[in-house]
Amino acid sequence: MKTTKLVLGIIMIVLGVIIFFQSMVAGLGNAIAANNSHSVASGVMVAILYIVVGIVYLATRKSEKMGGDIAGLIISIIAWLMGAFLRRFTSMGVAHFNYWGNVLHLALHVKLQE
Repeated sequence: MKTTKLVLGIIMIVLGVIIFFQSMVAGLGNAIAANNSHSVASGVMVAILYIVVGIVYLATRKSEKMGGDIAGLIISIIAWLMGAFLRRFTSMGVAHFNYWGNVLHLALHVKLQE
């Protein structure tokens, strides 16, 4: 369990940074195209939630209690819902959120199998 939390925490932080920069590049493209999209704020929120989940997993990797796992699960579900449904409610330029939502769903599935 300690190794899984360590690996998942590191992966979530790295993916959070990737999502952050990807959202910034998408926002730059939206600004250049002047299509009035607000996907940057949503992408930054998903990236921050990924980073928070990674920090929670790293901070609670040695804990025997389930508080950190439950908090990480709740935050992951919120990030997954944002990533899965954000594409439908915003304008162009957020197709990558659907992929990140699916990646998080896969990580949750692996975590819950233990």
